[in-house]
Amino acid sequence: MKLFKRYTAFLLCTAAVCLLWAGCKRGFLDRSPQGSYTTDTYPYPKGAGPYDQYVFACYDVMRSYDVTVMPFVSATSIRSDDADKGSTPSDDGGNIQMDNLTLTPSNGLCNALWLGHFSLINRANIVLDQIKKDPDPNTSQDAKVQAEAEARFFRGYGYFMLVRLFGRVPLIDSVSSVPVSQANVPQSPPAAIYALIESDLQFAAANLPLNWDPRFIGRASKGAANGLLAKVYITQQKWAQAMTAAQQVIESGQYDLSTPYATIFGEDGENSKESIFEVQATATLNEKRSNGSQHASIQGVRGSGIWNLGWGFNSPSPELDAAYETGDPRRVRTILYAGGTSVWGEAVPAGLPNPRYNHKTLSNPAMRNKILDNFSYWMNVRLLRYADVVLLYAEAANETGNTPEALAKLELVRKRARGTDNSILPQITETDKDLLREIIRHERRVEMGMEYDRFFDLVRWGIAGPVLQAAGKNFVVGKHELLPIPQTQIDISNGVLTQNSGY
Repeated sequence: MKLFKRYTAFLLCTAAVCLLWAGCKRGFLDRSPQGSYTTDTYPYPKGAGPYDQYVFACYDVMRSYDVTVMPFVSATSIRSDDADKGSTPSDDGGNIQMDNLTLTPSNGLCNALWLGHFSLINRANIVLDQIKKDPDPNTSQDAKVQAEAEARFFRGYGYFMLVRLFGRVPLIDSVSSVPVSQANVPQSPPAAIYALIESDLQFAAANLPLNWDPRFIGRASKGAANGLLAKVYITQQKWAQAMTAAQQVIESGQYDLSTPYATIFGEDGENSKESIFEVQATATLNEKRSNGSQHASIQGVRGSGIWNLGWGFNSPSPELDAAYETGDPRRVRTILYAGGTSVWGEAVPAGLPNPRYNHKTLSNPAMRNKILDNFSYWMNVRLLRYADVVLLYAEAANETGNTPEALAKLELVRKRARGTDNSILPQITETDKDLLREIIRHERRVEMGMEYDRFFDLVRWGIAGPVLQAAGKNFVVGKHELLPIPQTQIDISNGVLTQNSGY
């Protein structure tokens, strides 16, 4: 208990308070410290509860390197035809195997993904265990249900990532009293994992608040649970259920497409009406990195001087560059070109190690000057936004034969991208189901470019093989849809875990 108290005090001082006690939305340069608390001084205002110290541990791990930084970017983007490895030819860390699909079970990024997401699941299970064992008769049922819903949202997210990354994984839905050395749990089939994910997210959607007090900005909401659930359903081709879940988000009145596309990804677009769930990060002059995320830094321009912004990984591919319709403004907001101009009006030097960088993770130079740091640890990580859900609805509507609804939702996204320039991105009128399917898929690609869904989309559409092979990747059908089970984990399990096909 003393060990936990020390851990909780550290967590509250570093991650939880800065992530969740952001106050009313301020200007993007106003990122003052959010305060420091211990377990003895932590306040419980309206909306907080006795389990928050455990719940906040889930938010903390979401910012971690293993969950939303290099392993995540590599497996979801570099592995796809959206991006190439980037950086320099000699800079690897396992990314070359991801890029070329020459993966082996000893790949360190695969092991990091496994550890990071099971850490998230374990922290969610700890929340549930604390609720179950709570000896305080004065704890309200509402507080218990809300904490359970938040924990199950994170467990659902963790398992959704794991099942798409690895397929068969151990199903662990409680905190075990068995020593770790004896707790080897065999893998469950994907169907069982998806059943748990659906149950968790259904509970979360039913019991999370529609929105939170502004002091708790960034916490998972009903919309986040329903939006993620829509993606879970559509991955399994449960079209009607996906439409229903997406419709809950659309009709909630909490989100819209009013935020300009060029604004969404900068600091002033954080937690906008477009945002359904994003990982919160912050920095100050005195705390430049400890309360933030390295997500933007690993993708930052690898240059010199003021253009030494990061490691330069995850370079947008020529295939993505060529995918946009003529004049589509989303192209230049997604891809930062060497020798071009940034969204902030900066002249980008020519002759950089890569011709293209992820423009969506480029921070505002005013913020870099304020923090006196080029590595952008204050940038939030967008994991689910409204246009994503609208396009999921359009896709499911088309598959169920509801062409008018599919076209209407597709036009919402294109209209926002078009802005006031009616000479570009004309309204789609195609009614043939097969042709419209391809149009929606293309729209999803350009709207969501460099946002970590492309590989999973190709797999669920059943076209990963030909598309990635055409992009020059060594994709083997029946093998590379999944990552290898980390050999380290197989060894630790004494052979209880078994390897995926082909590895």
